[in-house]
Amino acid sequence: MKILALESSAVSASVALTEDEKLIAQSFQNCGLTHSRTLLPMVEGLLQNCGLTLDEVDAIAVAHGPGSFTGVRIGVATVKGLALGADKPCIGVSTLEAMAYGAHALDGRLCCVMDARAGQVYNALFSIENGLPSRLCEDRAVKLTDLAEEIGDTAYFLVGDGAELCYNTLREKCTGLRLAPPELRYPTGYGVAAVALPLLQAGKTCSPQELDAFYLRRPQAERERMKRLSGNAPNLH
Repeated sequence: MKILALESSAVSASVALTEDEKLIAQSFQNCGLTHSRTLLPMVEGLLQNCGLTLDEVDAIAVAHGPGSFTGVRIGVATVKGLALGADKPCIGVSTLEAMAYGAHALDGRLCCVMDARAGQVYNALFSIENGLPSRLCEDRAVKLTDLAEEIGDTAYFLVGDGAELCYNTLREKCTGLRLAPPELRYPTGYGVAAVALPLLQAGKTCSPQELDAFYLRRPQAERERMKRLSGNAPNLH
């Protein structure tokens, strides 16, 4: 089964093409350009270089969050458009789980983190067992202080674009923290495809219309609007 997988939920962007568990091709960029400028050309270039078309792909997968609201929207919208045009099923996967699969070569526990601002990170904890990540908790938005109390001195590899933030902030309190090697630290299209493969095999896909983003938190603009509305609400007591 061939999967075209897109990842644009953080600062980097990646596209991969896999066949079952085999990585056929992968493109990765962390150059600071917006995903709206880089993602679709990466898809087109990768398929062209492989001599394939979307018609030969079985499904299109995307990291649908958590992550950057803009990045997640771009990734999901791109997959919707590609899947509609080619009449292909979609698979949305957790960005944090995709990170764990991308770093499955590390032996031990993984702390996958993305900077969520305001002293919080998007986080999930995993244990690598027989080369496969096993969840220790669900995806969540958590304060750095609360995360430090939870992991204590347990040894964890930090993975994700929030890895350096966590390491620099928590390393004195959490002495077991280690940064994953740079080549394994960022989310990739391969990680997305690895999470999507068993879902595709089990028939757990969705239509382009059903594919949606998974944010964990409301966008900042919406949170500020709700705060203003709450502040302007009349006091009935």
